[in-house]
Amino acid sequence: MRLFGTLIKRLLQIILIPVVAVIIWMYINDATLATRIISLALTGSGGPEQSVAGSALPAIPVADKSQTISREAIQAALTYGETTGSHALLVYQNGALQLEHYFPGYDANSVTSTASMHKSVLGLLIGIAIDQGHIESVDEPASRYLSEWANDERAAITIKQLLRQTSGIDFPTFSFNPTGGFFQFMLGEDITGITLSQQQWAAPGTRFDYNNVGPQALGIILQRATGQNYANYLSKNLWKKIGADDATVQIDAEATGMARTFCCINATARSWLRVGLLHIQEGRFNGTQVVPQEWISEMTQPGTFEPNYGYLTWLGTEYKPEQRYNRKGSAVVPHSEPYAAEDVVYFDGFGGQRMYAIPSLNMVIVRTGDISMDWDDAYLPNTLIRGLQTR
Repeated sequence: MRLFGTLIKRLLQIILIPVVAVIIWMYINDATLATRIISLALTGSGGPEQSVAGSALPAIPVADKSQTISREAIQAALTYGETTGSHALLVYQNGALQLEHYFPGYDANSVTSTASMHKSVLGLLIGIAIDQGHIESVDEPASRYLSEWANDERAAITIKQLLRQTSGIDFPTFSFNPTGGFFQFMLGEDITGITLSQQQWAAPGTRFDYNNVGPQALGIILQRATGQNYANYLSKNLWKKIGADDATVQIDAEATGMARTFCCINATARSWLRVGLLHIQEGRFNGTQVVPQEWISEMTQPGTFEPNYGYLTWLGTEYKPEQRYNRKGSAVVPHSEPYAAEDVVYFDGFGGQRMYAIPSLNMVIVRTGDISMDWDDAYLPNTLIRGLQTR
C-alpha cells in the first residue's frame, strides 16, 4: 500500500509540475488572457459582458385546443431534445406557440450561450444600418470603414463578401499555445487589433470559407459606421423592437470594450423565437417593419460558392449528408435527409444551438442546450413538419 501511495504521488507530481509551469508562464506573458482561460475552464465565463436591454411587448400567443402539430411529432421532438441535452425547445406555427418546453433545471428565464447564432443577428443589423444610411450598400469596400485594410490586397474586399463568407480573409485556428492567435481572438483584450491584422489567403469573391474573422470585421464596421456602441445599437434597433428579454454580449475589455460579434449573445429561448419570427414575417414584428423586407429576401438568397449560405445565415437549399464549414477545420454537421420544406432558414450555433424558420409553413423552431456533437440538422425540423395536421 505504501508503494502504491508513492506511485500515485509521483504521478501527480509528473502531471502537476508542468501544468503549474504553464500557468505561471501564461501569467507572465498575458495575465488577463491567462485568467480568462482558467475562468472559462472552471466557470464557463470567458470575459466581461455588456448588457443588451430588451423590452416588454405582448407575449407570443399560445395555441389553445387547436394544436396544429400531432402529439406523436411533439413527443418525438421532446425525446430528441432530451437525448441531446437541451435546455429549451420552442415550436411556433400558424400564429401561436405549439410547444414551449424547458428541460429539468431550466425555465423561461434561463439564458444560454448560443455561440455563432450571433452571426445571423449581425446579418440583420447590417441590413438595418444600410436602411438607415450609415452604410451605403453591400457593394462598398470594407476598407472605407477599415482603414487598416486600405493599402494592401484587402482593400478589394466588399461588405457583401464578408456577409457571404467569401472575403478570402485568413483566420486563426486552435493551437496548444495558450497565448497564441486563437486564444487571443477568442478571449483576448484586443479583438479589433487581431481581427484587422489577419491577412488575405485567397482572392476576394472566389470561394466560400466560413470563419469568425469576417463577422468580427463586420461588427467593427457597424460600430464605426454608426458611431454607436454595438450593444446599444443592437438593443435600440432590434432587441427592444421585438420585445426580446434582456441579454448580454461578450466584450474584449471592461466597460468600453468591443463586442465579439462572431459569437456570444447570451439570451433566452423566447428571445431567439422573436428573432426567428422576423424571417417568417418579412422583417415585421407586432405591426412594425423592424428589418427591411428587401433585406430579409436578400440575406436568404443562396450564395454562388455555397448554396446553403446567405448573408451570415444558413439555408436548406441543397442537400448534403454532411455540411462542412471551412478548409481548415474538420467539423461537419450531419443531415440525415433533405429538409421536408424547400425554404428552411436557420441560425447555426456550435453543438446544436439552433433557430429554424420556415416561412412557407409559418413555423419557427428554437433549440438551446448543451453542446451536442452528433446533432442531426434534419431531424427536428423534419419531424415537426411531417407532424403538421393542417398540410
